Amino acid sequence: MTFRAAQVVETHISTVLLAGDRAYKLLRRVEMPFLDLTDRQTRLRAAVAEVELNRRIAPDVYLGLADVLEHGELVDRFIVMRRLPEDRRLSALVDDPSFADHLRAVARQVAAFHATLPPMDPAPTATRERVAINWNDNLDVIEKWTDEVIAGDEVERVAELARSFLDGRRPLFERRISDGMIRDGHGDLLADDIFCLDDGPRIIDCLAFNDDYRIGDVLLDVAFLAMDVERLAGSDHAASFLADYGEFSAETHPVALAHHYIAYRAHVRAKVACIRYGQGDESSAPLARSHHRLALAHLERARVRVILVGGGPGVGKTVLAHGMADHYECSVLSTDEIRKDLAGVPRGEHRYSGLGEGIYDAAMTDAVYAEQRRQAALLLSMGESVILDASWTHRRHRDAARELARELVAETAEIECVLDPTIAKQRVALRLSNPTNVSDATPNLVDHLMISRAPWPTATQVDTDASRPAVLATAVDTVDKTVGLQP
Repeated sequence: MTFRAAQVVETHISTVLLAGDRAYKLLRRVEMPFLDLTDRQTRLRAAVAEVELNRRIAPDVYLGLADVLEHGELVDRFIVMRRLPEDRRLSALVDDPSFADHLRAVARQVAAFHATLPPMDPAPTATRERVAINWNDNLDVIEKWTDEVIAGDEVERVAELARSFLDGRRPLFERRISDGMIRDGHGDLLADDIFCLDDGPRIIDCLAFNDDYRIGDVLLDVAFLAMDVERLAGSDHAASFLADYGEFSAETHPVALAHHYIAYRAHVRAKVACIRYGQGDESSAPLARSHHRLALAHLERARVRVILVGGGPGVGKTVLAHGMADHYECSVLSTDEIRKDLAGVPRGEHRYSGLGEGIYDAAMTDAVYAEQRRQAALLLSMGESVILDASWTHRRHRDAARELARELVAETAEIECVLDPTIAKQRVALRLSNPTNVSDATPNLVDHLMISRAPWPTATQVDTDASRPAVLATAVDTVDKTVGLQP
């Protein structure tokens, strides 16, 4: 391999001299909100730590240290590295036909690296409180450049969404710790620092100056590269990388947590770009804005919701609920199924009791809605949005669902499916012969249950006498327009 002429590269914390087949990195004497390298001894120790930590994943790249002496006194240290070819950076291969293969190889190597690291418990750097502190640290820096670099309303929206996700998700962060997902990882996975060589990727430049920023959830680690890949190559490649990592590591997580961590990583890069702007690099302003908008987009996708989908028999609420669940990658909790489970009745077996009798009496119905809320609470606390499929005939059940959402800091969206009763009766009659049908409703109940329903003024009515894609699109648009937390 051949190298270009010697050159000097400056970053916000280091100066790198590239000469021949070597790279010599010198930590700069800088002070920043998250780092202080003004003390000589601190820089010397940081250089040693950088070599030791990076040798865990790229031992053949980090060759050692070169002391800088003045009159026999140690004044600095160069980190001596094997120089890697610029054209083999992952970031330089975005348009290469082999990019997806390289990305999969990186996912395999990161998973293997994480597997060598012992889980950490207790893990104070990965608690909900510590993640919140990290967000606040970012916000403190970025807010200094509000309106000058990043629009103030975007800064406020990021702060609101980040805090609302964290406020209701303590059990999720505790579970990640107890499941062994916290490791002393890389901490700064970026496409610029990954080189795709013939014998496999080399991943360099882990975050060495602060253990607290490096130790965290393995998902937080890979989220950094997922964020960077999305910025460079699009969301499909980023999603594939996360899926490949999950395959190689057997790690699973709520979709919302991945979006939250990707947002956090984008926010970190926005903060760094703001710092560089403050150092005089005006070209960093658009980079700060693009990263901040990426953070905002993922925080919007991380919003935890309780979506009520209801209506009378035969209006298509269950079909719509499952279509929405596929769209939002979340679970459906159906009162029809829960009722059969509580009664000990197989879901495919029908109990055509009279209205308000048998397993449909008032006490059983209240118990069904209570169990639905209990199951929903478990999912919501873990960062999973949930769709509650029920008739929602009574106001008290809707009120209880909204109260649950308030307690777990989740947004609510309410959709009432409506349909001409004649068509609803036809649908009910048709589905009675379907062995997968769980509902016990019969055509003669359609009129009665529609008339007896309490008004539902907080719901958006969706007419289901249309194609399934059209009905789903209307419902999704309704949910997506829900902004902010419910009072």
